[in-house]
Amino acid sequence: MGKHGSFIKRCTDIIISSVLLIILLPVMIITAIAIKLNSKGPVFFVQDRTGLNGKPFKMVKFRGMVNNALEVGPQITQINDPRVTGVGRILRRTSIDEIPQFINVLKGEMSLIGPRPEIISITEKFNTEQKEVFSFKPGITGYSQVNGRQMLSPGERVNMEVDYYKKANFWSDLLIATSTFKVIVSNKGNI
Repeated sequence: MGKHGSFIKRCTDIIISSVLLIILLPVMIITAIAIKLNSKGPVFFVQDRTGLNGKPFKMVKFRGMVNNALEVGPQITQINDPRVTGVGRILRRTSIDEIPQFINVLKGEMSLIGPRPEIISITEKFNTEQKEVFSFKPGITGYSQVNGRQMLSPGERVNMEVDYYKKANFWSDLLIATSTFKVIVSNKGNI
């Protein structure tokens, strides 16, 4: 947490991600077993997303959809998406599917708090102003995730994030972090 690109933000990302991965290891093991028992395919879903400076990176999540989901449907999850597995509904409801992204944070590809990492087919359509979002490292949670989540269109998300992250600091990140827990518990804006 802190100003984008600051030493404090990077240190906070590393420390918190490391601690959470250790604490959540039992949850991750149970989740992996549940995914394997519920459906065929890998435990993790890896997808190219657009990161800092517009460079692609491989974002990791627990797989919550059928194995060939991108072949049988749209790239973006829909409301009542039939591709979501039984375990996947629980993972999405609790945001447990996001836990592997702490690995992306440790690798320096993401931050705890930042703009939502979008898929490349969406970011390729960004206008010049929207591309300013690439000045910030994407986050596991962030301003749009606590202010509308998946009820926002990619355009709405990126526009609010560009404005917000220009002014973000440690205290605004801390507010997002605490708001994230409220959003997860209420499931507000999730599909």
